[in-house]
Amino acid sequence: MTDLVPPAYNAASPFADMRGHHVAVRAPDYETVKRWYVETLDFRVVAEWDYGDQKLAFIAPPADDRFHIEILGGGEPAPRDVRPYADLGESLVYAGYHHFCLEVASIDVTLEKLRERGVTIVAGPFLVEAISRRLAFFADPFGNLIEIAEVVA
Repeated sequence: MTDLVPPAYNAASPFADMRGHHVAVRAPDYETVKRWYVETLDFRVVAEWDYGDQKLAFIAPPADDRFHIEILGGGEPAPRDVRPYADLGESLVYAGYHHFCLEVASIDVTLEKLRERGVTIVAGPFLVEAISRRLAFFADPFGNLIEIAEVVA
């Protein structure tokens, strides 16, 4: 297994204060996607607000306040290419946003719990030695891909 040693911080960068905060997921049905994240993944609703004819929310994992998903719903979303999320390999040919990743302590335990809650697993688990991670993918009700990753020694 390759030890991941990141390059040194660049504290002199004018962007050294940047940190990840959230990823936005657009869905045609706000209540459905919000309920799925809350009931299926035990996410917590941190804030909700309106923007024109849209509803938005920040949701956070059960025990993490550092990362949020911003749900955007309502209005009339424009059509988009339908990605074949049922096949991870085929989904990789599309440009643009692909997925977001959540780290987990055990991919096997997490996959078992997801299956118990009726979530279809799209791919995995599989090992990527170059990043010392076991990975798997699943999708929300509207086909947005979510990766889970377990760090391995």
